[in-house]
Amino acid sequence: MKIVTFNINGIKARLPRLLEYLVEQQPDVVCLQELKTSDETFPIEDIRAAGYGALWHGQKSWNGVAILARGSDPVERQRGLDGEPEDEHSRYLEAEVNGVVVASIYLPNGNPLPGPKFDYKLRWIERLSARARVLLTEEKPVVLAGDYNVIPNDDDTFSVRAMASDALMQPESREGYRRLVAQGWTDALRTRFPKGGVWTFWDYQAGAWQRDAGFRIDHLLLSPIAADRLRDAGVDKEYRGREKASDHAPTWVRLR
Repeated sequence: MKIVTFNINGIKARLPRLLEYLVEQQPDVVCLQELKTSDETFPIEDIRAAGYGALWHGQKSWNGVAILARGSDPVERQRGLDGEPEDEHSRYLEAEVNGVVVASIYLPNGNPLPGPKFDYKLRWIERLSARARVLLTEEKPVVLAGDYNVIPNDDDTFSVRAMASDALMQPESREGYRRLVAQGWTDALRTRFPKGGVWTFWDYQAGAWQRDAGFRIDHLLLSPIAADRLRDAGVDKEYRGREKASDHAPTWVRLR
């Protein structure tokens, strides 16, 4: 079972790239982030034509998450996180696919800092952590897949100095991520590549892709039962180099 997280950075603009990926890689589950489209304009017919069922939680021009499943319809469990009823951002969607619980997560960026956006990011991490604790009590295979907008370790970026003042690498952001993992989750990509140096994102600016100046912010966290089934994890990096690609590469885990 190949489960992918992919920040698509605008599903309308990247639809040809997404459909290309589905046809070529045939992943079993794809968790999308940053759809940048409303529920009404989500391209479900194109996705169904590629052989996938889907759930989506859209938002016009911003945010938005979706879960695609090959040959079946994901069964929705929850959309949005508890804790802030006034929060209208479309950033969390949870479903079950063939006995595995998956969540598509688009954690807030947090820039600029200090300020309300960074405060919101930290609160959102805590709300996610609260949901994650509940999921662990269910004792099911669970994959929390998404763009976490957190660079967990110094070796998860091409340059600590370049990212030092960014919200993605602040001590508070890292500590929130570490507390989440410490509940009992396994960082699949970190487990596969314990020495780091694996990127999932390359900015469009300053020739970042050409210089391989990237960092790792797309993560797949596995519950203990899912971690027991871990076979491999990686990044389909070459898709970042295609024409009109997202600035993220599809990042995946394979479970038995």
